[in-house]
Amino acid sequence: MSFYYCEAQKAPALYVFGDSLVDVGNNNYLKLSIAKANHYPYGIDFPTKKPTGRFSNGKNAADFIAEELGLASSPPYLSLVSKANNNNASLFDGVSFASAGAGIFDANDDRFRQSIPLTKQVDYYLQAYEEMRKQIGSAASLQSHLSRCVFAVVIGSNDLFGYFDSSDLRHKNTPQQYVDSMLSSLKAQLQRIYDYGGRKFEIAGVGAIGCCPAYRVKNKTECVSEANLWAVKYNDGLKSTLHQLQLQNKGLTYSYFDTYAALTDLTTNPSFYGFAEVRAACCGVGELRGNGPCLVVSSLCSNRDDHIFWDQYHPSQAASRIFADKIFNGPSQYTSPINMRQLLAL
Repeated sequence: MSFYYCEAQKAPALYVFGDSLVDVGNNNYLKLSIAKANHYPYGIDFPTKKPTGRFSNGKNAADFIAEELGLASSPPYLSLVSKANNNNASLFDGVSFASAGAGIFDANDDRFRQSIPLTKQVDYYLQAYEEMRKQIGSAASLQSHLSRCVFAVVIGSNDLFGYFDSSDLRHKNTPQQYVDSMLSSLKAQLQRIYDYGGRKFEIAGVGAIGCCPAYRVKNKTECVSEANLWAVKYNDGLKSTLHQLQLQNKGLTYSYFDTYAALTDLTTNPSFYGFAEVRAACCGVGELRGNGPCLVVSSLCSNRDDHIFWDQYHPSQAASRIFADKIFNGPSQYTSPINMRQLLAL
């Protein structure tokens, strides 16, 4: 079995791991989860005009990255293994394991009742790997395929939210201890992906989480500086961790995306990017529409494209499009040591 993909495609497939920033509908298959975007007005600007499980008014960063690669969006893994599956998508064409509410640690299930933490996402990838190996019949052929694919990982925000929202976690760990533990756990999961074929990694750092509407309303509409400080500390550690991982694993290449810098640029220079509102969410309740989730009965802004935030935690489709462009083409202030376009050329 051999693979051919058209020249318009810059990679054979995109495999996505992460949280609600890149979830394309896995949580719709989790009966107990309360972290679902399966209702109006989610999806109001999606091509189908219907909610899909994406925490956005339309497409999210995973969709735009797939477009940059010349690929269709990677389907939710749980849609492929569902008994009601009518999806003929192939595992070889890319899969999303991302789940809203997921963290590097498994403990986030306590907050959202049910999500797919990173460890379980990688477990699912290993199952997919074995299924692909059976189909292709050769480990070497599968390795050749996977070595050209992109493995995107967007995770960590929920772990930090969990820490700052939990007096118990803060009592048991200093922020530095907690961040160090996040990094060692993430490294172990990235190693597992590498051990099962992953070679080209796109890794996103954590954004300025203290500036999301849900946190601004806790702080008189200003960013929560402590949350942002530890997002920066985590990102600094992540860059060091990725460098170590590359030195320890032959053939591993990566592009790191500084989500924090990119989001800060949007909020500092909104008019340059076409935004008028940097603090309030487009959909939500209360002050800054940040006091509650986006629901059918929530207040909705009149111009969705001029808001950086769609709901109390997530970027709008317009902001996600800009992030994806910076991931792919970004200068060194956003991407290091290379951008995704350069990653693909290796």
